[in-house]
Amino acid sequence: MQQRREREWELSIGPDTVRLFILKAKALSAAVNEDYADGAEHEIELDAESHANHHHDGLAEESSENLTEEELRELINDLNVDEAAELVALAWVGRGDYDATEWADAVAAARDRANKRTAKYLLGMPLLADWLEEGLEAIGA
Repeated sequence: MQQRREREWELSIGPDTVRLFILKAKALSAAVNEDYADGAEHEIELDAESHANHHHDGLAEESSENLTEEELRELINDLNVDEAAELVALAWVGRGDYDATEWADAVAAARDRANKRTAKYLLGMPLLADWLEEGLEAIGA
């Protein structure tokens, strides 16, 4: 059984909030991976008769994927400066840029680089959910 690390800091962002971000990021990742696995998913060959009767429901699917991304983007944008810096620092720790002993340095670096594009930066990370999970585990949260 792994022993929990004694930590010298309190998170501004709650671990449950981070776990919500992880779930939403996993949902986005799954949607992207399904598209990659399907290849040309939206290419459909129809004969003339079928073409006239075909009603494409892909827009509903696409809008739900966009809704998940938009929800996550809004949740990240709603974070205060400290929470956003900690979320970025968690991703960096999970990615291996910093280790748990360098937590304060990671948060300080994230705070120094803070701008209005934090959500875009985080959503651009291909393994965001995994890195956030690993970051939480590394710091014992």
